[in-house]
Amino acid sequence: YPSERYTLNRLPLYGKTVIVTGANSGIGKATAAGIVKLQGRVIMACRDMSKAEEAARDIRQGTGADGSQLVVKQLDLASLTSVRAFCEDIIKEEPRLDVLINNAGIYQCPYTRTQDGFEMQFGVNHLGHFLLTHLLLDLLKQSAPSRIVVVSSKLYKHGYINFEDLNSENSYDKAFAYSRSKLANLLFTCELARRLEGSGVTVNALTPGIVKTNLGRHVHIPVLVRPLFNLLSQSLFRTPEEGAQTSIYLASSPDVDSVQGKCFADCQPQVLLDTATDQELASKLWDISEVMVGIIK
Repeated sequence: YPSERYTLNRLPLYGKTVIVTGANSGIGKATAAGIVKLQGRVIMACRDMSKAEEAARDIRQGTGADGSQLVVKQLDLASLTSVRAFCEDIIKEEPRLDVLINNAGIYQCPYTRTQDGFEMQFGVNHLGHFLLTHLLLDLLKQSAPSRIVVVSSKLYKHGYINFEDLNSENSYDKAFAYSRSKLANLLFTCELARRLEGSGVTVNALTPGIVKTNLGRHVHIPVLVRPLFNLLSQSLFRTPEEGAQTSIYLASSPDVDSVQGKCFADCQPQVLLDTATDQELASKLWDISEVMVGIIK
C-alpha cells in the first residue's frame, strides 16, 4: 500500500467538484468517500440510481458529510445517449469541474453489446468514457488547473488493439476483451495528454492492483474451490479503500500538479510496456473512437 509520505501529501479539496463514475460500489465508492473526507464535493455518476443512493447514504454515515457534498446523477456508459444527457446536465448546472475520475468498469462479462452496438467491455470501459471526457473537456479547461484520472489495470499487458475487429464480431474472449479495454484506457491517456499540453488540465492513469470488489461478478469460481478462493482473496486482495488510494492521490496531491500522461500504482509512477505508450497507435485509436462515438461523422 502507499507509504505514509504519499498518503499524507494531499491537499484538502475545499470548493472543488469531482465526478466519479461507477461510484456506487468498490473502488469508486471508496474513492468518493476519500474525496469527501478531503472536503471535496462529489458527483456520483452511476447507472443504478437506487444502489447509488444507498452508497451515498453509507458515505454520509461513514464520513459525516452533509447533503451538499454528495450528488447522485444517472449515467449509463453503455448508452451514448445517456452520456450526452449526463454531460448536458453537468454543463448546465455546474459552474466548474475540477476533477473527472473515469473509474467505472465492466470485467470479463459474457458477450453482450451496448445500446449502440459496441462490445460491452470496450464500449463501457473505453468508448463511454472517451465521449464523457470529450464532452466535459471545455468545462475542465474553464476550471483549470483541473485533472482527469483514468483507472486502468495491469491486465492491459495481455491486450492488443485489432482495428479489424474492435467489436469482437469474429471472435470473443472475455479476458482478452477486458485487457484490450484497459490498454485502450492507457492509449487514450497517452494521446489526451499530448492534446492537453499547456491547457492547465492534466490526465494521468493508474492501476489499482487486485481489489476485492463485485467487478468479478461474471467470473465463475467452482463450488469446491470457493472456500479456498475466499481465504486466499482475503490475504492477497486489497480492500476497495486500499485500491482507491492512488485515485485519491492523483485527484488531490500537489506532487502531481504538473505531471502529464503518466501511469501510477501505489501512488508512484510506473514504466509501461511500449504498446501502451505507442503514439501512433494512440493517435489511430483516438481517430477511430471519435468516429465510433459520433464526434466525427
